[in-house]
Amino acid sequence: MLTVHKMHFSIFLLLWGWILSTECRTHRQGKEIHEVYKKGSPILKRSPDITKSPLTKSEQLLRIDDHDFSMRPGFGGPAIPVGVDVQVESLDSISEVDMDFTMTLYLRHYWKDERLSFPSTNNQSMTFDGRLVKKIWVPDMFFVHSKRSFIHDTTTDNVMLRVQPDGKVLYSLRVTVTAMCNMDFSRFPLDTQTCSLEIESYAYTEDDLMLYWKNGNDSLKTDERISLSQFLIQEFHTTTKLAFYSSTGWYNRLYINFTLRRHIFFFLLQTYFPATLMVMLSWVSFWIDRRAVPARVPLGITTVLTMSTIITGVNASMPRVSYIKAVDIYLWVSFVFVFLSVLEYAAVNYLTTVQERKERKLRDKPACACSLPQPRPMMVDGSYNDGDVNELGHFMSHEDGDKQDRMMVQLALGSERGSARRKNQRYVSMRIDTHAIDKYSRIIFPGAYILFNLIYWSIFS
Repeated sequence: MLTVHKMHFSIFLLLWGWILSTECRTHRQGKEIHEVYKKGSPILKRSPDITKSPLTKSEQLLRIDDHDFSMRPGFGGPAIPVGVDVQVESLDSISEVDMDFTMTLYLRHYWKDERLSFPSTNNQSMTFDGRLVKKIWVPDMFFVHSKRSFIHDTTTDNVMLRVQPDGKVLYSLRVTVTAMCNMDFSRFPLDTQTCSLEIESYAYTEDDLMLYWKNGNDSLKTDERISLSQFLIQEFHTTTKLAFYSSTGWYNRLYINFTLRRHIFFFLLQTYFPATLMVMLSWVSFWIDRRAVPARVPLGITTVLTMSTIITGVNASMPRVSYIKAVDIYLWVSFVFVFLSVLEYAAVNYLTTVQERKERKLRDKPACACSLPQPRPMMVDGSYNDGDVNELGHFMSHEDGDKQDRMMVQLALGSERGSARRKNQRYVSMRIDTHAIDKYSRIIFPGAYILFNLIYWSIFS
């Protein structure tokens, strides 16, 4: 019996020892895991970089509340340098009527503000969106001579702020701006235009802010796919100048310059070729008979009205400038040629009418209306006296009176025939000159117009 109790007691001790050992082992493992988390390990250790901590706000990290960001960096000292570079995304439109252009670009600013420096070991920079921009100092850039501009806000404000640990700042935004461009249309449409987008600080003079292109002419980048329907973009380049305002002083101003050359083919099809064809069409009237009034008059009027329509259409799409454009010279000279062809037919028709009227009067005039004033009574009544004989003859006698009478009639008829012959010759000469006007016009008008085109294109092309 005693032996059985000893066995039960031994089994109890074994179970109790096993339970104690298990609890000790579990407690020891938990303590080791806790120490591993506390001391850290190569696998589970978290970075001490405070920029990685989700409990740290950006305002606390950059110590925004500790500084007055209404003043520029280094206030009271030398001017703060602000570098700028631009990437042109698109050149949207060029308007000749409004004399402006629309451009979309990425505008980037670079400066250093030691008030924004922060400790960091792994991160080289921190990037923020537009919400932080309103709490710190940024350059107050604006576009000179701009008409409209806006920052894109789809899907959020297209603004980016990147701060490096040493306080260097990159501020980038996507902007579309419509700015003025002073264009010279004296050679339109064979012209070349140069436009500029000007960037300047609004409040800070050159004593407070030094604005410059960050990488010189390489600070301007463009998309190779940029193209315009009416212009060929020849080049982009940058310049820097000083602008003076009498009330505030001198300011740094950056220029984005680009040169545009207009495509001529569109205007050749829409303006030059139709005008030339109308002038050539007006020459057809020189080969139409001058008596065909219903054919020549409508042809001349149609060409004149068509030229007027072409001139009106071209000027409707152009600003009302006070000087003559190259296209105006061509169109108005063409209009003059068309108008002169109408005047040519008016002159031919008038001279032809006058000629026919005189010929009709000559045909209707009696052939016996002689030119001798005194002998006519003698020829009508067939008698004469001594006074008449003395007046016409040289000591004529009465015996040869019949002979003298026949001589008088022959002289009168011969004089009348000579006069009529001279008039007919003059009318024939007039008829030839009137017909020659059309023949000469067939050569003079085309020759003069070809000469004008040679001079025009040699000057303006």
